Amino acid sequence: MGSARCSTDEQDLTAQQQRLTELGVSPERTYLDHGLTGTNRARPGLDQALAAVRAGDTLVVPKLDRLARSVPDARAIGDDLAARGIKLSLGGQVYDPTDPLGTMFFNILATFAEFEVDLLRMRTREGMAVARAKGKLRGKQPKLSPKQQRELVRMAGTGEYTITDLAELFTVSRTTVYRTLQRHDTSAR
Repeated sequence: MGSARCSTDEQDLTAQQQRLTELGVSPERTYLDHGLTGTNRARPGLDQALAAVRAGDTLVVPKLDRLARSVPDARAIGDDLAARGIKLSLGGQVYDPTDPLGTMFFNILATFAEFEVDLLRMRTREGMAVARAKGKLRGKQPKLSPKQQRELVRMAGTGEYTITDLAELFTVSRTTVYRTLQRHDTSAR
């Protein structure tokens, strides 16, 4: 049984699938999660793989970070497999939870997988802070220009138009009309 995962829809699982084939897992016994992060435990492909393996089987993953991105999650999956009599192969190396050296190796790999995620988050926050400081990250832009917003407020004030009419005229949702009117109401006070 094999399991592979990639975090975004733009990423490709081909290399992982090839690696699993090299490790002796047939494509029809490979379970995939596409566009799901390893920090999210709700992964249908992994859940199916874990449900399909039986005592005496081996679950094969190309690398530990494809199975889990946190130490607690990796430990929980590893311990569950061991309790059910299922071996775990990480890139061809079988993890033995009864061996102290195997447990240490597994924990080190899980720590590095978690460390990678933490580094990625830190770099993302730093990049966003720099972009924000340069004025390049301003959040979602309003659907209507300031001129359109003023006209919408003026037309709503006449009482001749319903919210639905205004939404159709400005080709926006009713929520956008309500939000624009609310912002104007707040700024007028």
